[in-house]
Amino acid sequence: MRRPAPQPSSSLARVPGFRPLLAMSALGFSGYALLLPAAPLWAVHGGASEGGAGLVNAVLMLATVLTQTTVPWLLRRVGWRLTMTVGVVLLGVPSLLFVVTDQLGWLLALSAVRGTGFAVLTVCGSSAVAALVDGPRHGRAIGLYGLSIAFPQLVLVPSAAWVAETLDFAVVFVLGALPALAVPFAAMLGRRLDALDREEAPAADRADRAGRARTLLALVMPSLVLLAVTTPGGALLTFAPQFAGGAGAAVAGLLGFTAATALARWLVGGLADRFGPRVFLAPLLAVCAGGLALCAWAIADGGTRPVLLVLGMTVVGVSYGSLQNLTLVAAFAAVPARQHSTASAVWNIGFDAGTGLGSLVVGFIAAGTSFSVGLLTTAAVCVVAAGAVLVTPSGSPGRSPSG
Repeated sequence: MRRPAPQPSSSLARVPGFRPLLAMSALGFSGYALLLPAAPLWAVHGGASEGGAGLVNAVLMLATVLTQTTVPWLLRRVGWRLTMTVGVVLLGVPSLLFVVTDQLGWLLALSAVRGTGFAVLTVCGSSAVAALVDGPRHGRAIGLYGLSIAFPQLVLVPSAAWVAETLDFAVVFVLGALPALAVPFAAMLGRRLDALDREEAPAADRADRAGRARTLLALVMPSLVLLAVTTPGGALLTFAPQFAGGAGAAVAGLLGFTAATALARWLVGGLADRFGPRVFLAPLLAVCAGGLALCAWAIADGGTRPVLLVLGMTVVGVSYGSLQNLTLVAAFAAVPARQHSTASAVWNIGFDAGTGLGSLVVGFIAAGTSFSVGLLTTAAVCVVAAGAVLVTPSGSPGRSPSG
């Protein structure tokens, strides 16, 4: 897709299509965030075991990752407007059906449908940023886009379970259909992106097909960096409530982690546009390792040092949020403009795979040793990834091109 010419105004809100993108993303991620903690609780309400309840979100993420691999193909075959409109409907409408059943089998089926819609939202959302905004402002645009999806999660993930248990699960499930309200915004955004697509010569698509192997190779480094930081991020999000010392420290730590993630992802965008993303990758991986070591120390020997735990999780959140922005900027910079949807799909798969891997690996390590050892293992992975960035020749990821 040919990227629009640089805009004379520095205001991203004036970029045609950017406001519908932010509205679609905020509504979509609001529905996702509300059901993330509430759907497993509803399964337990219906008699499911803890393992069965865990399957609800596991199926959601499995369907997400599998569908993400097909979204670039869908965009080429049926276009942005239809793909995104169907995606937000699939993410939102099944939430209403949770009201009528709490049986695990149905909940898993509905979660799979929601995961399909969520895959479309994630890949199309980040791809649209690159399509709408000129390269020198990718960092700031990704930061603002990241804020639109992080703020609903910051507010709604901690509150969803409280609303369900204090008011009613039905309230959460009705609000969980918010993505369906994004249909008009998806249609407006889709019309803009389909128009940009039609400006490209058909020969460009043939060239893209010939170069897809090179595209995937160019995405290896940003994907490995993202995997290295989302693995410990997923572990903290999953296991912080199980750390010793009561719920207070875990809640404070998660609040520090999610707030730092949202702010860092937003604020680092201007730096990425000015200096390029690569210069920050290794230092931020080292910072992440330091924060993880602090967390491991805070919960060592079965005890808890709450202040250190909150500080460590907040430090990890800074790296976690910053590297989400930087690796996506790097991924877009590493490939031709027409391959941005592929770069977005690979980035989102790496993010979701790293989140799941963190839960799996740290859980197994903690079962045999302790959470401290598990966190230190992920810290070591960050150090190795930082070393790999330093020894890899520069060029990709590099400064985002202007297109």
